[in-house]
Amino acid sequence: MKHLFLSQYVKHGIKGEGIMIGCLLLHGFTGGPFEVEPLSERLAAQGWSIAAPTLPGHGDEKDAMKQVTWKDWIKKAEDELKELLLTCSEVYLIGFSMGGMIAAYLSTKYQVSKLVLLNACVYYINPAQVYQNIAEAIKSNFTANSEIIKRYMEKSLSAPVRSIVHFRRLITVLRPELSKVTAPTLILQGERDDLVEPRSAEYIYDQIESDIKEIHFLPQSKHLLLRDCEKEQVFELVERFLMTELAPQPT
Repeated sequence: MKHLFLSQYVKHGIKGEGIMIGCLLLHGFTGGPFEVEPLSERLAAQGWSIAAPTLPGHGDEKDAMKQVTWKDWIKKAEDELKELLLTCSEVYLIGFSMGGMIAAYLSTKYQVSKLVLLNACVYYINPAQVYQNIAEAIKSNFTANSEIIKRYMEKSLSAPVRSIVHFRRLITVLRPELSKVTAPTLILQGERDDLVEPRSAEYIYDQIESDIKEIHFLPQSKHLLLRDCEKEQVFELVERFLMTELAPQPT
């Protein structure tokens, strides 16, 4: 393993003098801006222009997910990125879970300064495995991992089958695009992630063509990386990566 060390819609930030930095944060499948909110608030405190949109079909509107496709998720993220690029001289992309795959893809189409991927989902646990884990938990009277079981329920049962198909399609289409990523990239992965297989991080690290890339594993963290027990370490890694002038490491 290589290591290189060196609401419905949320938008906030203060324009400062000199370089104006913009940051687009993308949430995961069936999630929302709350998944990236702790980080977006910290970065907004730097005076940056922050966008953390709700992807189409997500949020509180009932049955909205049934009306959209994987292309709608990408288009929404792309539109938000275009808006930031119009007003900011530097733009950073941060993607969580499914949002990580979208962010990586957009970095190949637009001039972004840095890319951060948080539990990006190349390999994910399929619904059959989720239901099997739930069934086993029921047999054991829910005596273990109740938090994980609750998240399984919310993630699997709230998403229409049609949406799961579109999610899978998005991952299938965007996975080959990873080889086109050249932006400086930070990859963070929780080793106890129960929804995204940790080997996803290794795959991404090996596939991208970035001259500058880092990968870090958080041994105690599950899927919601920005709200878990090692969140302060995550914040520190992200802020250092985004705020440090980067140069390619000597080979």
